[in-house]
Amino acid sequence: MDAQDLQRLKNKYDIIGNDPGLNRAIETAVLVAPTDLTVLVTGESGVGKENIPKIIHQNSLRRTGKYFAINCGAIPEGTVESELFGHEKGSFTGAVEARKGYFEEADGGTLFLDEIGELPLPFQAKLLRVLQSGEYNRVGSSKVSKTDVRVIAATNVDLAHAVARGKFREDLYYRLNAVQISMPSLRERKSDIYLLFRKFASDFADKFGMRKISLTHDAIELLNKYRWPGNIRQLKNIAETVEAIESQVHEPGKDRMEIDAATLSRYIPKDSPNSLPVRFHSPDDTITEEDKAAIYKAIYSLSNEIKELKRIVASGGIGSTVNAGTPSLPDIAHVEDNIVTRPQQWKDDIDIQEDLPSFEDDRQDNLEGVESAPGEEGSLFIKGITEELIRKALQKHGGNRKKAAAELGISERTLYRKLPKENKERKD
Repeated sequence: MDAQDLQRLKNKYDIIGNDPGLNRAIETAVLVAPTDLTVLVTGESGVGKENIPKIIHQNSLRRTGKYFAINCGAIPEGTVESELFGHEKGSFTGAVEARKGYFEEADGGTLFLDEIGELPLPFQAKLLRVLQSGEYNRVGSSKVSKTDVRVIAATNVDLAHAVARGKFREDLYYRLNAVQISMPSLRERKSDIYLLFRKFASDFADKFGMRKISLTHDAIELLNKYRWPGNIRQLKNIAETVEAIESQVHEPGKDRMEIDAATLSRYIPKDSPNSLPVRFHSPDDTITEEDKAAIYKAIYSLSNEIKELKRIVASGGIGSTVNAGTPSLPDIAHVEDNIVTRPQQWKDDIDIQEDLPSFEDDRQDNLEGVESAPGEEGSLFIKGITEELIRKALQKHGGNRKKAAAELGISERTLYRKLPKENKERKD
């Protein structure tokens, strides 16, 4: 596709911009259009993914067929199957008559399934069936129906991650992902940001008979520095708001006005570290303080068992119990290294390599008959016992330090040392 053909296509679908990533997405859509390959369009919310399936449909052999765009996230979970496959009269409460679903209506055409990642997991197997064989059943019917529909899907979530978490079927993911077209985010299209702003503001001014605005160089730089989490949708809203308000406050008689960075900054949301993109954690991924304490205790217990094994090996006591044909024990030091690993999310709380007692120190302690107390200051477990956990344990046991220490798996003396200052004063 040459530059002129590409620009004509952009004009037809009102696409603004010359970013290489955007151009590549459009060109790929045109190339795969004549085929019946399933296409998965990926990209953040608001980047304009809805244009790609339109381009594919209009440049395919199905252009004379019907085209439907369905937002899967907007369909209630209980009605997804009825909406897509249809239902028979009386198949459920409210089904007063038979109804065709989108797969039946779009027979011979194209079906765009937006937000495909929102489909309920039980329905995904049925969607896979119709994609593979074209067969489906209306709700309430045992009759197998056939359809010939090209499916184009879109998502703003990482489906591969959803597959790993068991939220999306792996076989369906690979069936949808025959061809993947990625739409770049607005912050990746720096050179297109002002073009889009000017287009949105100009269209709004023409629609409502307002004077058109333009931006100074420092205002354009401000636009480019902002990260645009809402992408094109957010930029359009801001451009129209600036046009609507600022065009009314300037001197009359001017057909155009310039907006500087100071004025524009009043309409740009303040960026903060809390609003930066982060990995999503569902509620069931959360590890509570109590969970951490239990894990710390398990690690500490395992460490003590390894220490005891090292003591036995060092004293030679194990040799008399091992038969000649019995495989030798693995290197205890390596077992310790392999089993006791440091969770990445707690790397600021504990350091196993520094905190675990060395082999020589442990052996010396045992030779001298010194009890290796759970409250030993250098131990991994004690570092995991926070003041908050101690407060909770004391509160649970009505301030009884002995019971609180027993629940936490530490000595009463250690608990006292780690008590918050105000609690020590109160106890003393």
